[in-house]
Amino acid sequence: MVNLWWRTLLSFLTPVRKDARPFDVISTRFRVLPTDLDFYGHMNNGRYLSISDIGRFDLLQRSGLWPELRKRGWYPVVASSTISYRTSLQPWQRFTLESRFLGVDGRDVYLEQRFVAKGEIAARLYVRGRFLAKSGGHAPMDGLVALLGDAPLPNALPAWLLQWGADSALPSSKSPAPSVWD
Repeated sequence: MVNLWWRTLLSFLTPVRKDARPFDVISTRFRVLPTDLDFYGHMNNGRYLSISDIGRFDLLQRSGLWPELRKRGWYPVVASSTISYRTSLQPWQRFTLESRFLGVDGRDVYLEQRFVAKGEIAARLYVRGRFLAKSGGHAPMDGLVALLGDAPLPNALPAWLLQWGADSALPSSKSPAPSVWD
């Protein structure tokens, strides 16, 4: 767990390269560390999700969105995610995390992230996220779309992704959601 703090701190302290727009693919390089491993000797499945947080932060920084979000008091949260694994990442193996925004719908933003080793996809993650306001509630979508610039319209997103977003959504935190098993 501690190495993630160091990796996160390093991403905060690294000089920001504003070399991308929000819908560009951002590549962030990593190496599988011993603390990333599970009992089977490859990168732990949960570590992919933790490292993807760093990649999304890199995307926000390099696209210039992070300071704009902070000015407005907005911050990102993950509403849902799904990941598929293809091959294992091994100890000390170098890999790149590729991240990009895919588009927006009326309330959410969608991202794709790929863990790539030796030019091949090892795992792929889809994220449905939101931006919340520190003052409470959601960041206004029209303000977010203005920051994103040329955001693809929801109909440009794959239908299956929008359906997954709807199917995986839980009720609002203001609505009841009792844990009742069938």
